[in-house]
Amino acid sequence: MQARIKWVEKATFVGESGSGHAVVMDGPSEAGGRNLGVRPMEMLLLGMGGCAAFDVVHILKKSRLSVEDCIAEVNAERAQEDPKIFTKIHLHFQVSGAGLTEKNVARAVSLSAEKYCSASIMLSKSAEITHDFVIVDRAYDKT
Repeated sequence: MQARIKWVEKATFVGESGSGHAVVMDGPSEAGGRNLGVRPMEMLLLGMGGCAAFDVVHILKKSRLSVEDCIAEVNAERAQEDPKIFTKIHLHFQVSGAGLTEKNVARAVSLSAEKYCSASIMLSKSAEITHDFVIVDRAYDKT
């Protein structure tokens, strides 16, 4: 894997992934940023949430379950002193579909956290990571 990060100006950078996708990152105003993009530490949370949500959907679909939507909300706490690493991260999944069970979704979340999500497993070396989920049964919810 590769990535390239180019300084644009002030606290703005453009990151380009090895697969050719670009993202703008910017620092806070107190560091010269102009709010033109996500903060680098937010990128870590986005990556972790994306990795975990991908796993949950993939595992459920591989089990031939009907998944219509998956939202991962990530909340984190950081250390007060430099380096301001993440100390606690909580992932809350909202999984929608027809006929999903607590057992199925709990298994998918657990497998992601313990075996498949490289981002979560890497961040768990320095942060306490917790998970929970809710199921929206689309068989009864026609909204």
